[in-house]
Amino acid sequence: MVRTVDYETRKRAVLAAAINRYIKEAIPVSSEEIAGDFDLSSATIRNIFSDLENDGYLTHPYTSAGRIPTNKGYRYYVDFLISQMGILDAEKEQINQEYKRHVRKINRLENIAEILDKTSEVISTFTHYAAITSFIELEDRFFYKGISLILNQPEFQDYERIRLLIRLLEDKQQLLNVINRDFTEKVKVFIGEELSCPEIEDCALVISSYRLKDRPVGRVAVLGPRRMEYKHTIPTLEYISQVLTEALEEI
Repeated sequence: MVRTVDYETRKRAVLAAAINRYIKEAIPVSSEEIAGDFDLSSATIRNIFSDLENDGYLTHPYTSAGRIPTNKGYRYYVDFLISQMGILDAEKEQINQEYKRHVRKINRLENIAEILDKTSEVISTFTHYAAITSFIELEDRFFYKGISLILNQPEFQDYERIRLLIRLLEDKQQLLNVINRDFTEKVKVFIGEELSCPEIEDCALVISSYRLKDRPVGRVAVLGPRRMEYKHTIPTLEYISQVLTEALEEI
């Protein structure tokens, strides 16, 4: 019996596997590492890698034969390749407990700054990246936690990238312009050059809106490397945005 092969499906699966491995290990992915996942020879995987590189989804550093994702690769991964995206019920319960312990004991809307500061802390704790919150009526302020978590990433071990990131945080209006862009999705992901912000072109930004009295009043966001754990970060931020909305309704 002749086995038929859906080459496009296999190519997408190899791309997803390569990106998943790179997100986890932060080193270029070799064909040998992927071959065992598909019961294919490393030569076959190299051919698929070559096709994916020609398509613009992967590239390779000059000093390595392994591949790393491009911005286009990450975008395709976020839009089409992530499966079973969600967070565990146990983690939802932990998030709710954090809100009960911190945010929900703040019982006056006038203390919105304290609420947003604590929300940033919760987001950073559960995503392991930097968290940013904003409120429309506090146009000149935002709140962030966990910047050190970005600086600990392999991508941010050189002085110039650190300097650019700090400069962006000091330029409040520029960062708010990025976070407050219009979008209709529950969660919006900007990757690399999509941010149109040179200071964080090596980053990804995941953004969600929260509401008060059925109107959007601010944004919550996660800032991390392009090599972000999107599969966990996106649903976590969406859930925390929902919990924040519910907490504000109780005030």
